[in-house]
Amino acid sequence: MKTLILLRHAKSGWDDPILRDFDRPLNPRGRRAAATVAREMQRLGLSFDRVLASPARRVVETIDALGDVLGALSPHYDRQLYLASPETLLEAVRAAPDGAERLLLVGHSPGIEMLALALSAGGTLRAEIEVKYPTASLAEIALPAAGWSQVREGSGELRRFIRPRDLDPALGPDE
Repeated sequence: MKTLILLRHAKSGWDDPILRDFDRPLNPRGRRAAATVAREMQRLGLSFDRVLASPARRVVETIDALGDVLGALSPHYDRQLYLASPETLLEAVRAAPDGAERLLLVGHSPGIEMLALALSAGGTLRAEIEVKYPTASLAEIALPAAGWSQVREGSGELRRFIRPRDLDPALGPDE
């Protein structure tokens, strides 16, 4: 059994019209949401053996906020994960080392939510993801596979879907 945790980066700023999309930082609300989700991850005892992530600034800053609460994460940044399709994200998951039982993948919309939908079999939480996968939201999926290369679409059980507004209503509405 493998566990995949999919985290969409926290809310970024659009204040600088000249800044490239790749270089956009988190805004104050995004920093607060990332820290809030990190504290919830800690409270739930969520852990991971490997972190794969887009190298975009807003993803790096989201991971830094997690690390402030959870400790150093040592992410593996991959430029191919920047605004990646669900197929590219799935390829990255399938290429993860089998020694990692719990994988955290941090990326962007719409790839992250589309991957969550593709891997999960159904249920109430899946229906919530179909409606909206807000920034700084996290999905935890249990996958019946001995190795990451064996992960198949529709085989996972969506165990958790955590949105920042569920933890702190001041962080809503969802975006």
